Amino acid sequence: MRITAQMIEGAALVTADLLKFTQPADAVLSAFFRAKRSGSRERAFIAETAYAVLRRRRSLLKLAGAGANPGQLVLAALVRHQGVNLRQLEEALDKDEMAWVLALKARPEPQLTLAEQADFPDWLAERLAARMTEAELLMLARSLNQPAPLDLRVNEFKAKREDVLVQLAADGLEAEPCRYAPMGIRLKTKPALSRHPLYLDGRIEVQDEGSQLLGYLLAPKRGEMVVDFCAGAGGKTLLLGALMRSTGRLYAFDVSDKRLAKLKPRVARSGLSNVHPAAIAGENDQRVKRLAGKIDRVLVDAPCSGLGTLRRNPDLKWRQTPEAVAELTRKQADILAGAARLVKPGGRLVYATCSILAEENEGIVDAFLAAHPEFHRLSATEVLAKQGIALDCGEDLRLLPQQHGTDGFYAAVLERGK
Repeated sequence: MRITAQMIEGAALVTADLLKFTQPADAVLSAFFRAKRSGSRERAFIAETAYAVLRRRRSLLKLAGAGANPGQLVLAALVRHQGVNLRQLEEALDKDEMAWVLALKARPEPQLTLAEQADFPDWLAERLAARMTEAELLMLARSLNQPAPLDLRVNEFKAKREDVLVQLAADGLEAEPCRYAPMGIRLKTKPALSRHPLYLDGRIEVQDEGSQLLGYLLAPKRGEMVVDFCAGAGGKTLLLGALMRSTGRLYAFDVSDKRLAKLKPRVARSGLSNVHPAAIAGENDQRVKRLAGKIDRVLVDAPCSGLGTLRRNPDLKWRQTPEAVAELTRKQADILAGAARLVKPGGRLVYATCSILAEENEGIVDAFLAAHPEFHRLSATEVLAKQGIALDCGEDLRLLPQQHGTDGFYAAVLERGK
């Protein structure tokens, strides 16, 4: 690939903005590309290179020097992690920049701490090291420092996975069935799908395979009353609605009107008629109180640190703090307790996060069960097996990228006694 000075300059400008950590990385990139017109190849290079700096920031700073500027970090990422050789850089760099790259390549490998090897902040490495070996931690870190694949979910209310795979192949898009999710498809590349007929008519949605599996843990049946308690933009809501074959009532609750507004056009595309979005003030909202003890199944995909999604959101590991996680755990406990009031006797409650931290996961569930003896755990492995999904995950679902090829997810399946 031919690399130009303009491409490197663009990557350095974006990286400088990203390293301020004032906004989510995807928002920074979107704003940059809106302001600066560029071709698809240039955009891909800028995004991939800037994200490589975010992923490997600690080790790159150790290699390039603590005073390295964003442009130098971009060059270090290109030659160390993006497989770019000096010949590709000759046209794009001036004499001083090329001399800096040559000096960088000549430097011996720096001595790195465990956190620096993992490209994690110290606090995160320390928490993970308390629960796993160094080798396990580095394996997890390496997988989280890779870009995520693009997964799709076929809307089974409108299409069959086999037919969608045939259509994608006809359009020149290489794809294969996901390993676990019955309606999941993994693409070999990352094409823009927002104008693809399959997307426009609601036959596919973009959704990580791990996220899809949460719907099968809840396993809603036709005609039931179901609540997606933290629905957000509604990816899992749409999956639940399809599993219900658009029957019963599916409430999509969220505290953000803005997030729910994104759900409405997606519902329209999906063809579902059983979805009822509703903004709530919190877990003690009147709508929640009115439905207390009446709901068959409740999904709580709780707000969390998002540290299981670092393949997609590498900035999160630098933006999160121990104090923010402590605040989140208080919120998670309150949300789970509030959502549990909805569940009728014999009903099911699934608590899930996209975090890899125990305090956001089993820590929350164990404390909840200690305070709510009317609930008990079900085996996630057995729940999935009943739906033909062979995934030996133990009592609770724990998905990790190096093991399952998904984002990092946790989920516990709870049932209320009759």
